Amino acid sequence: MGEDWKLPSWVDLALTVVMALAAVGTAWSGFQSAKWSGYQAISFAEAGAARTESAKAATDAGQDRLKDLVAYTSWIGALQEEIIAGTSPRPQGDYVPDPDEVSGFLYERFRPEFKPAVDAWVATHPLVDPDAPATPFDMPEYTLESEALADDLVARAEAATAQAHEDNQRSDNYVFMAVVLALALFFAGVAGRMRTRRSQWILSCCAAVTFLGAAVVILALPKTF
Repeated sequence: MGEDWKLPSWVDLALTVVMALAAVGTAWSGFQSAKWSGYQAISFAEAGAARTESAKAATDAGQDRLKDLVAYTSWIGALQEEIIAGTSPRPQGDYVPDPDEVSGFLYERFRPEFKPAVDAWVATHPLVDPDAPATPFDMPEYTLESEALADDLVARAEAATAQAHEDNQRSDNYVFMAVVLALALFFAGVAGRMRTRRSQWILSCCAAVTFLGAAVVILALPKTF
């Protein structure tokens, strides 16, 4: 067994400073962890709200698509009957609705988003050219604002979820640093109670290294106030 030995006064003072700073660092880490946990909750809430709105927009898009499908089916059926009856000309790249015919009546009631796709489709001579797109729904001009909104909201939700995971990781990092600082406090607290020079120096060095390492990491971590 080694003989009892007392740490030099400057080392004892250094350990006291380490303990004080480690205590402050632990409190700071707890504060930062709580703040980042709050941001995480906010981001998850934003993601949930965006997904809810996205589902509503997707439902609206489905309803708009169904309306367009029903309107198109009714219009093309009426137009075919009128072409056979000779009351409406076969479209040759353009279409001028006749308000006195059923097809004209139906055409004028297309949704504003749907009309450009129909006009672009008619321009491909679909009733005479077998290589033309089968329906207006195959045209690039056919777009739904509600569908675009749904996609945008999904992207927002994914971004908010990613931010929440990032905030959670930051919170975990601060919790881990609080544990490391608590370890530095332990080393510094027991170093002076050891009865051998070797044990005292080993624990003193462990306290200093642990504290400095944690301090460097904490300084590098993102902070919020």
